[in-house]
Amino acid sequence: MADTRYLPVPDAVVGERADAALSRVLGVSRTKAAQLLSDGAVLLDGRPLGKSDRVADGVLAVDIPDEREATPEPEFPGGLTIAYEDEDIVVVDKPVGVAAHPSPGWTGPTVVGGLAAAGVTVSQLGPPERQGIVHRLDVGTSGLMVVARSDIAYTELKRAFKERTVEKVYHAIAQGHLDPTEGTIDAPIGRHPKSDWKFAVMQDGKDSITHYKVLEMFPAASLLEIHLETGRTHQIRVHMTAMRHPLVGDLTYGSDPVLAKRLGLSRQWLHAHELAFAHPAHGEEVRVTSQYPDDLASALAILRD
Repeated sequence: MADTRYLPVPDAVVGERADAALSRVLGVSRTKAAQLLSDGAVLLDGRPLGKSDRVADGVLAVDIPDEREATPEPEFPGGLTIAYEDEDIVVVDKPVGVAAHPSPGWTGPTVVGGLAAAGVTVSQLGPPERQGIVHRLDVGTSGLMVVARSDIAYTELKRAFKERTVEKVYHAIAQGHLDPTEGTIDAPIGRHPKSDWKFAVMQDGKDSITHYKVLEMFPAASLLEIHLETGRTHQIRVHMTAMRHPLVGDLTYGSDPVLAKRLGLSRQWLHAHELAFAHPAHGEEVRVTSQYPDDLASALAILRD
């Protein structure tokens, strides 16, 4: 059984691909919208609408399956969710424990694998194991990542990251109270001289610039907003440690294990909270934000109490 809904096409989606437009109009995932279109369940002014067709002004007739009979959508592998998607880019909200792409020794879930399993195609540009990937988040860091779906998006986003025109905003909780409460850390980062898996401020390291601002103070820690001008591996963690304010829960870089245990943290309190950039196809701003995941939100609540 299906319930047919009749919906005038909103002006805001005229000209969009049908799967993207239907997703917005119905408030469902793009995958589900594409399935409805593939099943022939969507008509525009009486004519079947394909998922790659452009939506024109008119009236949509959508056959909505009875939810009791519908097969539930599979969970996105690794707990990934899509925060924004169009034909050129996809912004994923990456949970902790998911790598950006496959690498030697890593057997866990990846953003690349998760997108492929969900049927989201990406650009074929880039090395085979990380096609479409234009920047990365550490396995232990949650939050927003943009992946290129089209070749033009890959090229333009790689250039934008290189030219530092992408706005990357992180929230972090550091131990202690920073003085001054707002500032810039300009210190080169390189491989740690004694630990291959760590990084450190090194005289011969790569140029690394971090801007920070204290948002809130607690008896033992501070909530920070951080804007990255560069994107070195472990940059925020290394710079905060160099300031003698390691991130709460970051045992690798010298944080207090007693505080981490009290807050229930098994990783550093660090989240890629906001991402903004010029759309690689039409130049309009894309700005996406992400809420704190449960483990970080719980730790923050304990600090506030």
